[in-house]
Amino acid sequence: MTTKLDQLTSWLKERKITEVECLVSDLTGIARGKISPTNKFLNEKGMRLPESVLLQTVTGDYVEDDIYYDLLDPADIDMVCRPDENAVFLVPWAIEPTAMVIHDSFDKLGNPIELSPRNILKRVLKLYADKGWKPIVAPEMEFYLTKRSDDPDYPLQAPVGRSGRQETGRQSFSIDAANEFDPLFEDMYDWCEAQGLDLDTLIHEEGTAQMEINFRHGDALDLADQILVFKRTMREAALKHNVAATFMAKPMTGEPGSAMHLHQSIVDIKTGKNIFSNADGTMSELFLHHVGGLQKFIPESLPLFAPNVNSFRRFLPDTSAPVNVEWGEENRTVGLRVPDSDPQNRRVENRLAGADANPYLALAASLLCGYIGMIEGIKPSAQVRGRAYERRNLRLPLTIEAALERMESSTTLEQYLGARFIRGYVAVKRAEHENYKRVISSWEREFLLLSV
Repeated sequence: MTTKLDQLTSWLKERKITEVECLVSDLTGIARGKISPTNKFLNEKGMRLPESVLLQTVTGDYVEDDIYYDLLDPADIDMVCRPDENAVFLVPWAIEPTAMVIHDSFDKLGNPIELSPRNILKRVLKLYADKGWKPIVAPEMEFYLTKRSDDPDYPLQAPVGRSGRQETGRQSFSIDAANEFDPLFEDMYDWCEAQGLDLDTLIHEEGTAQMEINFRHGDALDLADQILVFKRTMREAALKHNVAATFMAKPMTGEPGSAMHLHQSIVDIKTGKNIFSNADGTMSELFLHHVGGLQKFIPESLPLFAPNVNSFRRFLPDTSAPVNVEWGEENRTVGLRVPDSDPQNRRVENRLAGADANPYLALAASLLCGYIGMIEGIKPSAQVRGRAYERRNLRLPLTIEAALERMESSTTLEQYLGARFIRGYVAVKRAEHENYKRVISSWEREFLLLSV
């Protein structure tokens, strides 16, 4: 009988793969792991990594010692990382034939590591499976192309396209503006096709050299893996063409932020029918409760959608991003949009996640909020007709500090995601914020240096 590991072995040998990038996602969404010769990878059937990589900040620092040693073994032991045979991708930009394989993390007794973002998403998906439900998601990823720069103090600039000129003004949905970078996107599409990524459309977004890639709808875990791979792929394609691609939530002053819009619906596993619609095509009670859960619990889980101090710059006034958890049909000014669709495709679009969010955690949080709403029968507010930007009844925390305090005090999130995960995640984000506060900004030098 052929096993999945046998299939993986055949896949690697057929493609003459010589190296395997063995990786896991840390809390930030950074790919961490080891690069292994293919024979060693197949012999060892996985890798070992220090547990501590899951408490590492984006700056490479770690949380405070009392939290570190409370959440991790004081001996700094390894976790066991096993390859997922369904999460294997080519690395088309590598010089030698290379594959990347996403791994799951376990302790020495075989228990899933609670701090692993991929395990968190799998934990939420099991809640749905136990009810006979399966989430269907379709992410949309916004990002900017910029000139390459080696000076972090220097504001980012739009890159030069094929015409030899920088883009100016708003070019929403412009085909010609997107075609300025056609050679780059040809490579991106070729590489994504080689990797089996389910890309749909490419759109020029509102910002200068801001783009959006839409993914086809599918399984949540598979698409979270694909987003992790796509971010690496997009950055590599940009570098090949001497520009940079950034998924920062708000990389440029005066330009719109970049989001990760999450379309989500739920189907009954036995029938395949969308449980968000009644037999007569109207909105089901489960759909309304799903929206109610999103409204109630997104404010408590906001750091999973907006994980960095920069994330909250998206939520400033007049930034084209919703700053509320209002909902409405065909309304882009609310945080929870219900696109016009037929009953089988009825879904809600969570427009609050930033492009900088960890895809595993953003999807886990969005689906969990809706799940709790369905389980607890939470009723949503009345849907909004018209503009919702100025509505203040259902606004979000507006700073990372306030959002972390709210997440930390959520007994509901602790119940579903585990106290260890909540404490570890909050500690990592606080450590990053402390690091941020030590840096003197250009605004302070410009306006305070000679004035106060």
